[in-house]
Amino acid sequence: MRQLWRRAVAVLAACTILFSSSFLHAAVIVYGGTARDYGYVNLTTLQTGNGDSQNIVDRGTLRRAGLLTITTVVGATPTVTINIQGSVDGVTWFNIAYAAQSVPETVSVVALVITTATTSSLILRAEHPWRFMKIVLSANTNVTVTADVAA
Repeated sequence: MRQLWRRAVAVLAACTILFSSSFLHAAVIVYGGTARDYGYVNLTTLQTGNGDSQNIVDRGTLRRAGLLTITTVVGATPTVTINIQGSVDGVTWFNIAYAAQSVPETVSVVALVITTATTSSLILRAEHPWRFMKIVLSANTNVTVTADVAA
């Protein structure tokens, strides 16, 4: 229990949540320090409809590989398109490279189309030039999305 408490304190000390009008009122979660040892950061929880994730991750100068976990809950005739986007400046966004955990060397920047209830783990490629990261949902019909990232 003591170790769990110390870990929770480290996570809180390492992450700062900033609010900025340039991010359309999304919380920007900033990693602290120079090493990534802070676990997952939440991008969005139980999001329905279309639009940007509830939070944006700011990984600062870190350029290591990351892991994005997307969990979906579906209703009747489900479908959602998810773009994984990065930005150098928080203004101009582009799809970033990822690979499915089952084929880690097969890189893609194509939007994900999800039509079932699933949990997907996607590897975010190391040394790619993006500082900020979000996901963008579109064409969403009856899908609820939760996404967490360690980047």
